[in-house]
Amino acid sequence: MKSLFLFLSLFTINLSAQTELMDNLPYHSIPDYPDNYSSNNIIARMVDGLGFRYYWATEGLTENELAYQVSESSRTATEVLEHIHGLCEMVHNSVKAQPNVRPRPASEMTFADMRSKTLLMLKESSDLLRAMDPEDVEKLQIVFKRGEKESSFPFWHQLNGPMADALWHTGQIVMMRRAAGNPIDPRVSVFSGKLKE
Repeated sequence: MKSLFLFLSLFTINLSAQTELMDNLPYHSIPDYPDNYSSNNIIARMVDGLGFRYYWATEGLTENELAYQVSESSRTATEVLEHIHGLCEMVHNSVKAQPNVRPRPASEMTFADMRSKTLLMLKESSDLLRAMDPEDVEKLQIVFKRGEKESSFPFWHQLNGPMADALWHTGQIVMMRRAAGNPIDPRVSVFSGKLKE
């Protein structure tokens, strides 16, 4: 009886901690404007825009939408979300001056964990970018590491590559969930970065 009580107590504490984390995820609304239009602030704002769109594209997804696929040969929504997570990880790694190890280690994250980690990575990336000196942005690179071999590319590729691609695929999630019968909250305004009153 004591062990059952202990198990239920720990389960309740864990569930409560997970619920609190989910309630405190960033990008329910977009952060306030930066003070100026420096390169680091502009890129941080792009990351924030992605974070806001991703938050609402993934808010309230059910197993039905996660399993949805447009055709037999297309990715499921879960597979698209895994791809978005990898793209956001590439942005995060660049900002933290860490390599992108290839092949990527396999992950067995739940949807809730993946959503949380993606949003938290985007928030940390944005915060780090805002804290940088604008001159330091020029030093950022995308680094890929495969075994002993490394290749690097200018950060410009983040803008037209992973960041743009993540936005593209986030739009796919919006379309897929609508087609599956669970559209995003109609109050979401990507223009203002808030929910309409």
